[in-house]
Amino acid sequence: MRYELSEGRLHLRREPEEKQPILSRLARIEGQVRGLRQMVENDRYCGEELQQATAITAALREVSLLVLQDHLSAGIDHAAALLREHEGDEEGVKLAVTEITTLLRAVLKQ
Repeated sequence: MRYELSEGRLHLRREPEEKQPILSRLARIEGQVRGLRQMVENDRYCGEELQQATAITAALREVSLLVLQDHLSAGIDHAAALLREHEGDEEGVKLAVTEITTLLRAVLKQ
């Protein structure tokens, strides 16, 4: 996976094979949402609707974790590059910690 830093943010550039697990899960979630919509339109038992909604929420959480994993990997790689660039320099450690903290802040807002 490649990434670039733009305006203080890491932007991932995933290869097609890296995108596929996320896209597959999203396609499955789309189907689940359509199914839930149809359940509501057909006045299905609310317990079944809630079960479907819970499954959708869990699936979205898994997508979030996959995205988080990719971003943390890129963030740690970038932080390591900063450390190498500023080897023996306390400023490099501060920059690396700042990069990872910024990434975590963005994720924790969700």
